[in-house]
Amino acid sequence: MSSLAVVTPTYGPDAELFAHLHRSVLEFTSDDTVHHVVISPSDRALFAGYAGPRCRIWTYPEILPRRVLRLPGVGLWVNAARPWPPLRGWIMQQVAKMAVAARLESKVVLVADSDVVLVRPATPDLFLRDGQVCLYRVGDGVHEGMPDHVTWHRVARELLGLPASPALPKPDYVSSLACWDPAVVRAMQQRIASATGRPWIDAFAAHLQVSEFICYGVYADELLETPAPVNNTLCHFMWDTNPLDQAGALAFADRLPPEAVGMMISAKSHTPMEARTAAIRRCAQVAGSG
Repeated sequence: MSSLAVVTPTYGPDAELFAHLHRSVLEFTSDDTVHHVVISPSDRALFAGYAGPRCRIWTYPEILPRRVLRLPGVGLWVNAARPWPPLRGWIMQQVAKMAVAARLESKVVLVADSDVVLVRPATPDLFLRDGQVCLYRVGDGVHEGMPDHVTWHRVARELLGLPASPALPKPDYVSSLACWDPAVVRAMQQRIASATGRPWIDAFAAHLQVSEFICYGVYADELLETPAPVNNTLCHFMWDTNPLDQAGALAFADRLPPEAVGMMISAKSHTPMEARTAAIRRCAQVAGSG
């Protein structure tokens, strides 16, 4: 079993983005690193060609309890044990990350969104300090102008059975490229089940607003015997929702930090593929000369 695995939930509209990510996983991780990809059964044909020794294709029915069902054509799910409210697709992507990561025996799981591309070798030692998996954590990163993040913190504490913590600012743990310890994911799931008295998937997915990264981060910071070490240098991000043109994409790439192993231009920016590809090529040049 490799010390490193990569997990990515994706879907048809992101297929072209995913192709860049998977190509970079093959290039920049060891030959025994497997990319675990979660898709809907309806997208199986679109992603089937990636399946092989270094890519494991999972479908949602393989990782979810039978009581969790997808409503055809509307992008929603229901839990037959408690059908209301329905479960949104982006919540189920979060569930998929946690469900697959918990199944793995790798020391480190890289959780990578489809719009991430690796640009430097990603070896397990980069994500470990003193044997512990690092945590993405921006101290004081969540403030009153971020109502969704504030809600995610509140929900995480409810799920984990922790007392309310109204004081702001709070840490931000949300990242398009993060490293998780599968053993910590399993312990977090057990804590949610114990604190809520429900299976962890049922408790987590019942919330309309929830974040897997906030839950993991709060658990790692407050419930691990030794808090996880912090590493915020894994990825070079562009979160803006405005598209980059060619010049902007190249300028973004030129700012690639020397420690970053990945880059991300948000899919929500609708940056043209030509500009995105130019940024990927320029990042490769910057990384090669770094």
